Amino acid sequence: MSKENTPTSSSTDTARPSVDLPGDPNCPICGGVGHVRQDLPITDPNFGKLVMCSCLQQKAVAGAQTRLMRLSNLEALKDKTFETFRPEGLVGAGTKEVSSLEMAFRFAQQYASDLRGWFLLMGGYGCGKTHLAAAIANSAIQRGVETLFLTVPDLLDWLRYSYDAPDTSFEERFEEIRNVPLLVLDDLGTQNATPWAEEKLFQIINHRYVKRLPTVVTTNLDLVEIDGRISSRLLDPQLVDKIMITAPDYRRPSKGEGQSQRTDLGLLADMTFGTFSLREFEKLEPDVRANLEKVYRAVQQYAENPSGWLVISGGYFCGKTHLAAAIGNYRLKNSDRVSFWVVAELLDHLRATFSPNSNTTYDHLFEEVRNASLLILDDYGGQSSTPWAQEKMYQILNFRYNANLPTVITTTKKLEEIEPRLRSRMMDRRKCVFVALQAPAYIPNAPGKSETRARGKRAG
Repeated sequence: MSKENTPTSSSTDTARPSVDLPGDPNCPICGGVGHVRQDLPITDPNFGKLVMCSCLQQKAVAGAQTRLMRLSNLEALKDKTFETFRPEGLVGAGTKEVSSLEMAFRFAQQYASDLRGWFLLMGGYGCGKTHLAAAIANSAIQRGVETLFLTVPDLLDWLRYSYDAPDTSFEERFEEIRNVPLLVLDDLGTQNATPWAEEKLFQIINHRYVKRLPTVVTTNLDLVEIDGRISSRLLDPQLVDKIMITAPDYRRPSKGEGQSQRTDLGLLADMTFGTFSLREFEKLEPDVRANLEKVYRAVQQYAENPSGWLVISGGYFCGKTHLAAAIGNYRLKNSDRVSFWVVAELLDHLRATFSPNSNTTYDHLFEEVRNASLLILDDYGGQSSTPWAQEKMYQILNFRYNANLPTVITTTKKLEEIEPRLRSRMMDRRKCVFVALQAPAYIPNAPGKSETRARGKRAG
């Protein structure tokens, strides 16, 4: 702070105990009081007036961002930023596909910088649409823009739930969605196309179209497959910037439509126990090394004879996905059938079966997943937490718990943060092994960072 903002003695003499201080108790300017008097001539009209200290300003900004994140429904996607989107790192994509991703990335960044008009991202499953849409939303929150991120089925769930919600009315929830400064609608076209759903969705989109409110939409459908009233607005070149991503599904590139049982793990095929190296293992703290060795042994032991559940907890990019995929690849070599799903992608595929153009039924896909010989669910807790999503995951996992079917789950959540019905099953030591990975985040080839562990091309 400049000399003019240096506090006088009156700004610190009345300092209260640190527990009551509104500012930073360690602030060298105000000592935690949060306000200072400027050192001004007595003739200055602002002489003697209190102004907010920079520490309190920073605290207010951080608090506002925390509030916006909580309201945005983006908590599960807070790691989906422009910094973590790496189009050049997608293995298996050709020159045209990478070019498509890079163009989408640039246009998304440009849109995030000014939030003018609408931004439409089109492309197949797993091509990066949701990541870029979430990156725009996270960028907006950092700038203090109130944002709401919803998959379209979740949006409709929100509205249905509000009819019976004790804390809000349908009208209040509907108006909140229609008028939020930035609305991100993910997976348009995967909703259950009832007349009520189509009408509510049209009312929201039409209102934002008329008002020219910033809106981001992602879809895996061609516009001719979308309700004509909505598609006509998405085709308006004066309002909508449309980007088509032609990259393949980087999570499940070898999987055919309607097929959940895998004969390989696609781009995760190189994630084996052999490639989970500890090249700079000695640089880790002793307790972290001991934990990593313990978890590694537990995972290998499970891979030898899968029985019951194995839950791997840990932070982002600490190796959970690699270890889970290593189990799957090891069992595939033993001729087992493995079903590997990112939980959010599984829910997307289940929703997609409601589409009239789906070549598989909901019941068929749901039963295939429930009865998989070995089911690996990656990033549990990263999915949306709507009542429908929670219930589907509970139905799948409760069935497998009762049937004692081998199941591997990775999650960033601690045990006490898991949904209570599933937490009680994870606490059953007869059927479940719960391991917490304490290794720090590892991002391969990140600029300016040394490699602590070589873990293939993607670590979860």
